[in-house]
Amino acid sequence: MSLMTSWVDGANEPGCDFPLNNLPYGVFDDGQGARMGVAIGDFVLDVGAVEHGLDPALFAAPSWNAVMAAGPEVWAALRARLTELLGDETNRAAVEPHLVPLAGVSLLMPFSVSEYTDFYAAKNHAFNVGTMFRGPENALPPNWLSIPIGYNGRASSVVVSGTEVIRPWGQLKLPDADLPVFEPCRRFDLELEMGAIVGTPSQGMVSVAQADEMIFGYVLLNDWSARDIQAWEYQPLGPFQSKATATTISPWIVTAAALAPFRTSTPERERELLPYLREPGPMLYDIDLEVALAPEGGEESVIARTNYAEMYYSAAQQLCHHTTSGCAMRTGDLLGSGTISGATPGSRGSLLEMSWGGKEPVELPGGATRSFLEDGDTLTLRGAAQGDGYRIGFGACTGKVLPAVPQPSWTKD
Repeated sequence: MSLMTSWVDGANEPGCDFPLNNLPYGVFDDGQGARMGVAIGDFVLDVGAVEHGLDPALFAAPSWNAVMAAGPEVWAALRARLTELLGDETNRAAVEPHLVPLAGVSLLMPFSVSEYTDFYAAKNHAFNVGTMFRGPENALPPNWLSIPIGYNGRASSVVVSGTEVIRPWGQLKLPDADLPVFEPCRRFDLELEMGAIVGTPSQGMVSVAQADEMIFGYVLLNDWSARDIQAWEYQPLGPFQSKATATTISPWIVTAAALAPFRTSTPERERELLPYLREPGPMLYDIDLEVALAPEGGEESVIARTNYAEMYYSAAQQLCHHTTSGCAMRTGDLLGSGTISGATPGSRGSLLEMSWGGKEPVELPGGATRSFLEDGDTLTLRGAAQGDGYRIGFGACTGKVLPAVPQPSWTKD
């Protein structure tokens, strides 16, 4: 597929994240109240204010949940109508008054998160982390090549890009200590992930193909992690408070329809999967990803580049597996992919891996280094699928680390 042209300023420019091919969904506020919007070129369209032929009730609340719950036929009808309105010059007079410059809006949470599940489903990341703690011969748990490993997180911790993140307190055990202390996290980290958003709900088990049809769209996702708190708490049941500080998502939902031309296959299996997890076709996407870090008052630099295609399990497989217990999936459920890392040092999706547990600090411009995040650091994730003369971008997924709150008196001896 090549670039689809639009009459909207900026939509046809090289490098534009939001051409007509994309049409991502978000929620914006230009001072006139929060509304549902569609990004196009340098603007956001107030989608509820134009004639789209769908039930106006779907656009009454500043959230995409009602549209997501309406199902694939409504999704396709809306995308087709928006493509017509923004691609055909004859619609300009009716639509242009409802375009708002992106530069002048605040971007809000695009949907209400029902539940949040995070996975551990990229082999390079799992192997790197396992090697650090157990050695290369025992890096992957025995079940890893058979099952998408995940844990249930906190929907209340999911925030939109631009939200500041406060360094957490928690129990951590210092290397030379016998017992833990209660202190601010010393090894705060990022995790470069993609998030899949469930549109249509389910009851009972669904197949991989059915799961794929349930997914409304995707966001960039940074699952902030307190590594020292995690190291003390994770045995025997896995992450808990170490992952409950914040999970930042990008403000635009890029639909599965927009990403369809970029489908690609998961890697060849090292162990045959059970029949229910086998894919009927390509279920991953070719999406270039990067992580940038800017110290307080300093220059931003890219510290990692990788691709969503590095995943061992697709979002559809993860969603399918999630339903095998009979677990009902709801509109607005968010599935984190797990940290996405490539095979080379420059493609690792967390500072834990980049610095190899702090032993090999990452060098920044000006001579500074990072083993883990410092107060004042701003992290930005970016991602885009590159087409023939166009790109499908996600916008930025950004968060700044603030110092831990003062220690409450009731936590002291």
